[in-house]
Amino acid sequence: MDIAAFIAPLRQLRLNKITRIILLLVLSSTVLFSVLTIAYTRSRDSSYMFGIPSALLRSNTSNSSFPPLERVRIPTTPESNTTTPSEVHEDVLLNNGTHRANATLLMLARNTELDAALQSVRELEEKFNHQFGYPWVFLNNVPFSKAFKEKMTEVVSGPVEFAMIPPHHWYQPDWIDEEKATQSRNTMVEENIIYGASVSYRNMCRFNSGFFYHHPVLQKYKWYWRVEPDVHFHCIVDEDPFLKMEENNKVYGFTITLIEFEKTIASLWKTVKDFIAENPHYVAPNNSMGFLSEDGGETYNLCHFWSNFEIADMDFWRSEAYSHFFDYLDAQGGFYYERWGDAPVHSIAAGLFLPKDRIQFFDEIGYEHHPFTHCPHGAGIIRKKHCSCRGWRSFDYQGYSCMRKWERIF
Repeated sequence: MDIAAFIAPLRQLRLNKITRIILLLVLSSTVLFSVLTIAYTRSRDSSYMFGIPSALLRSNTSNSSFPPLERVRIPTTPESNTTTPSEVHEDVLLNNGTHRANATLLMLARNTELDAALQSVRELEEKFNHQFGYPWVFLNNVPFSKAFKEKMTEVVSGPVEFAMIPPHHWYQPDWIDEEKATQSRNTMVEENIIYGASVSYRNMCRFNSGFFYHHPVLQKYKWYWRVEPDVHFHCIVDEDPFLKMEENNKVYGFTITLIEFEKTIASLWKTVKDFIAENPHYVAPNNSMGFLSEDGGETYNLCHFWSNFEIADMDFWRSEAYSHFFDYLDAQGGFYYERWGDAPVHSIAAGLFLPKDRIQFFDEIGYEHHPFTHCPHGAGIIRKKHCSCRGWRSFDYQGYSCMRKWERIF
């Protein structure tokens, strides 16, 4: 556009100098606005031409190869905090631009564990979830504090929900013989068994064994990744483990396997054998009995998957086989008369009711729960995944590990 061509007629008009200057400024502003409008439109269109939405061009850059996710917050109420509109999850899917499993990251935590919980969440967000934006669910047997909810909401990248555990899912049931349970706890204290005196620990083990997957806030989800306060994630997780499970027909995933304290589960295996004798149809062909027993099932070798890390399909826990199994165990009172843990209960069920090839060992996920660490096998994986752990620290082949027993059944 030739500005001089517009100025020439102005000179022929009988206008004073000030008027000509004003007209010139108005004309110049109009031309400049037109030029800028055209330039912006072309630059915006060129962003989409190369597959880059304008919103992402304005986002902060990161070391990840994945585009950053838009944060979407879930409206909650102080009473329940359990309602998540399905469209929130759809929005996260669209923002991420990739397929995502129907899954959540799950943590059971106390208000007093805020700092330890924040550490775990920050590390998993940094190593994994900032790329994928999976929702978080936090459960507590009492209401979460305002500080817990505010600080946790600041660090997560996906939707977040806080919910209370129903009392009948958490507390010791009335039908338990308290005198018998107290005597058992006192004996464990005398024998210096960890958590021997704790009723709350037993409540937690029973809840994790048979109730968490029935919580209303989890009913909309199929998959979960269990995360505990004060754990560490040592490697970049740049492949979605939920999709890996889904695409490879897996049901249960673990990183660490070890031996249980025998005195805490003295009657558990006998109870399992009684259940199987009454319900042989639940036992899967090609199961993992060789991992659980050295003599074809006569005795239990105490091997189990350490359940503070689990990536699993909640529909397995909701299944007829596991529901009947848990109800049978629960009726024996062993969660309180002894100290049955959710780790051996989950492990025995997965080992017997699933074919062994439906259980996934996540070698590539570096994980630490004091005092044990799993670090990926092989320097190549450690470098590729930018792991902060070293192979020599890995618990996998140390004395109390059951990894060799797991490997021998394949």
